[in-house]
Amino acid sequence: MSQPQPAALAPAPSVVVRAGTTAGAAVREAGLPGKGPDAIVVVRDPDGRLRDLSWSPDSDVTVEAVAADTEDGRSVIRHSCAHVLAQAVQQQFPEAKLGIGPPVRDGFYYDFDVERPFTPEDLQALEKRMKQIIKGAQRFSRRVVESVDAAKQELAAEPYKLELVDIKSDVDTSEVMEVGGGELTVYDNLDPRSGDQVWGDLCRGPHVPTTKHIPAFKLTRVAAAYWRGNEKNPQLQRIYGTAWESQEALDAHLEKIAEAERRDHRRLGAELDLFSFPDEIGSGLAVFHPKGGIIRQELEDYSRRRHVEAGYEFVYSPHITKGALFETSKHLEWYKDGMFPGMHLDAELNVDGTVRKPGQDYYLKPMNCPFHNLIYRSRGRSYRELPLRLFEFGSVYRYEKSGVVHGLTRVRGMTQDDAHIYVTREQLLPEIRSLLAFVLDLLRDYGLDDFYLELSTRNDEKYVGTDEQWAEATAILREAAESSGLELVLDPGGAAFYAPKISVQAKDALGRTWQMSTIQIDFQLPDLFNLEYTASDGSRQQPYMIHRALFGSIERFFGVLTEHYAGAFPAWLSPVQAVGIPIAEDHVEHLQQIAKSLRAKGIRVDVDTSDDRMQKKIRNHTLQKVPFLLVAGAKDVEAGSVSFRFRDGSQVNGIPVDRAVDAIHHWIQRRENTSPTAETFTLD
Repeated sequence: MSQPQPAALAPAPSVVVRAGTTAGAAVREAGLPGKGPDAIVVVRDPDGRLRDLSWSPDSDVTVEAVAADTEDGRSVIRHSCAHVLAQAVQQQFPEAKLGIGPPVRDGFYYDFDVERPFTPEDLQALEKRMKQIIKGAQRFSRRVVESVDAAKQELAAEPYKLELVDIKSDVDTSEVMEVGGGELTVYDNLDPRSGDQVWGDLCRGPHVPTTKHIPAFKLTRVAAAYWRGNEKNPQLQRIYGTAWESQEALDAHLEKIAEAERRDHRRLGAELDLFSFPDEIGSGLAVFHPKGGIIRQELEDYSRRRHVEAGYEFVYSPHITKGALFETSKHLEWYKDGMFPGMHLDAELNVDGTVRKPGQDYYLKPMNCPFHNLIYRSRGRSYRELPLRLFEFGSVYRYEKSGVVHGLTRVRGMTQDDAHIYVTREQLLPEIRSLLAFVLDLLRDYGLDDFYLELSTRNDEKYVGTDEQWAEATAILREAAESSGLELVLDPGGAAFYAPKISVQAKDALGRTWQMSTIQIDFQLPDLFNLEYTASDGSRQQPYMIHRALFGSIERFFGVLTEHYAGAFPAWLSPVQAVGIPIAEDHVEHLQQIAKSLRAKGIRVDVDTSDDRMQKKIRNHTLQKVPFLLVAGAKDVEAGSVSFRFRDGSQVNGIPVDRAVDAIHHWIQRRENTSPTAETFTLD
């Protein structure tokens, strides 16, 4: 079933800017809004460059008007707000030195060199000062600096800006935004009455016309950051913030952040007793508790079943190997920084301590693919065996830096649902199309159904193979992706060193995007491992190899689903699917008989026989996200029935026990991904 495509955005209005006039004048003459969420804040020239409304072309030109409530419009608002923040900081802390302040996804930041870290009280004071600056309607005015020497003279008190002047041709986006590529420009904040400069910053721009065009903002947090991302450089203080085209948009964003915090899988993992990260084990290494183990087992078991149906064969490989294997695969050449250090083993010494037999390095595996190639190569292969689909839940280990380790979504030890498929050239395109359909259908089975595809192409500074191989692989992946009907987004230079890839980008319940499944064509490893098959004409041919991870890793997928469902997993995944709650002790036996019937159908069920009152029991198990609460009192015992209480607080009373048991069983068997309610739960 094809997925609905996003609604097309209305085309941006075009206006003609006459020579010698300004873009702002043309926008006003066209009657376009100057206030409100859809106010025009900048224009886009025919070359695609964003220009200030004060821009005046040398000849007549048609431009696109860019509104505040577009991505480009918000980006300009946010960068302008970063300037206001920097102005406020230097007014509040006169000795502060400026780093950079680019817009980022949903917000902005600015780096400062200050004597002490910023406090929450500092942020409150800075917000107050920023509101005063915005209310003052200062005008953003672009000024070209005549020369590098002139810029250095003007910025003599700003050491970090001086460094940017010296690297003005650097291609890094955030730094170019500061220095303007080949042209040095400063944006002055001018007093609206006197026209005097109040503050200024080296910057490419563009900016909103005045500070009053920053309708709503919020400073969110402070973090330490190394200058230009290099740990050898000074550590600065980074203030993060967000800015939007209206207070309503800001409020919606802040509520989304609050909801994301409520859904944080690390928090829910502790509250629901699913997993933990004991200090004794190490950073990025998770243990799953019994309840988390049930969810993980259900995820894996259903995936195994679907893979068997799709013709995969299961294999297993060790966690550790001699380094020679990763020398053959080139991982030690291209990926060593992402691997745990080698362990030197097997050396044998003489009595006098001299080496009788030299040892060798062993490594924890970061990838499963070299092992699968050895399985393929273990005997001769015929074209009749292809496609050969090898699948493994294989544990791998990657040395992620401590600063990027994050709960289950960025770990050092993970289990990949890894498949490697060996095909002929003729089988390549249809197999990738089939693979893509398979992974999308399986992700939908787990409750994710809003996708787009990303095509990662070659990094020209880090790759192996020929131009022809990369072009062919990229073309095949593009054709398969386009035939899916999903939106396709390019990721230039984002491929691994050995192959281009398609990645499935899935949106969760909050609209956040997560990279899920990946599909890669690999021309390199079959050659490096001398993989062959006997073709129908008796010749020896090299197979094509496809890498495919569906979840990416079980750990990461577990974390994503936890946040997607806010811990309220579908009943088929819930560690406890039903709990019996007696109104009084006399009703316990009735519920235990119901529980026995449910267990006979494979349902995970408990009966709460604690001394807590009924309402507290209901609250406790609701907080534990149990999908079916079965409440029984004297009338239910007498009638042979039971009452349902659901996660949303709705209720269905007096259901005959047999119907209740069958209804729960059928709901779980259908793998419904929504939470049952009195309205949706059917008893037929």
